[in-house]
Amino acid sequence: METAVKSSNGTRSSGKQSAAKDRADRIDPYGFERSDDFDYESYEELMSEYLVVLTRRSIKWSRLLKGRGRVQKNVKLKRYVRKGIPNEHRALIWMAASGAQEQLERKPEHYQAMLLSQHDPKLVEAIRTDLNRTFPDNVQFRKTSDPCLQKALYNVLLAYGHHNPAVGYCQGMNFVAGYLLIITKDEEKAFWLLDALIGRILPDYYSPAMTGLKMDQEVLGELVKLKVPRVWQVMMEHNVMWTLVVSRWFICLYIDVLPVETVLRIWDCLFYEGSKILFRVALTLIHHNQALIEQARSLPDVCQAFKQITQGPFVEDCHAFMQKIFTEPGSLSMAALTKLRAACRGRVAAEES
Repeated sequence: METAVKSSNGTRSSGKQSAAKDRADRIDPYGFERSDDFDYESYEELMSEYLVVLTRRSIKWSRLLKGRGRVQKNVKLKRYVRKGIPNEHRALIWMAASGAQEQLERKPEHYQAMLLSQHDPKLVEAIRTDLNRTFPDNVQFRKTSDPCLQKALYNVLLAYGHHNPAVGYCQGMNFVAGYLLIITKDEEKAFWLLDALIGRILPDYYSPAMTGLKMDQEVLGELVKLKVPRVWQVMMEHNVMWTLVVSRWFICLYIDVLPVETVLRIWDCLFYEGSKILFRVALTLIHHNQALIEQARSLPDVCQAFKQITQGPFVEDCHAFMQKIFTEPGSLSMAALTKLRAACRGRVAAEES
């Protein structure tokens, strides 16, 4: 399913592993190189089941869309999104569900205008510095690649920096924009999807003070206290700040944290349902692995446990994992989230003043 299926069974037959390796590509469908310890046999087993699911979903989506370029949000579409959007329809649904398509149609010349505007040298330098650090393990971002997504990434980030000068450019945006380009293969669509994320779905995550990001990390802490109190206790005992273990989860929207296919399934729901999906994922990872986290005896132990819980079969089987995020954490209403955010925003503001 993706680059992160690691070899977990030392006794696994090397012959079977070798045969599976011969059948699978060294590069995954999104351009990422598979690591040396990639478990090809587990991947093959997983994909044989998941491809059946993908085929079934693809047929249902084709019937639902009937070649139309537009969709209306409703209960049926939400159910379909939760079960996964086939890759060929992802750009269309992400654009429609997030409001990005509406923005693009309202301002058809805007992206090009931002690209052609007077460039801020500091913005240019900040973006250029991060270009080579963005997905060095993805062949589509190499200068030798044709087309090379690195140039497209530079354009999208530069245009966005001028479009939203209050944010400009912030580390983490390069990975998010990179994923958007991998899926849409279209600079303008990637730009408007980035705008939907930064401007509406995740406000103040990427602003200089990162107030939204800090607030949501605090909110997660409160949710863990309510739903997984023993883990909250461990965090308190070892004096571990949430930002230490989950900041990458939130700022990179699980990129380079969870397997690619799993991240894309999370993003399907993120564009449709908004930011509470990020909490559902975090709570599921923590709740499912609470016994492991409880074994921590020090701050480094806690950090190691939080690294460990983002790997392995539980997150690699993206279809089962996505079913879990809607059941394991229990209810999570937008009203409750809004209330917690208000309380945590005040706390973050008080700490910064």
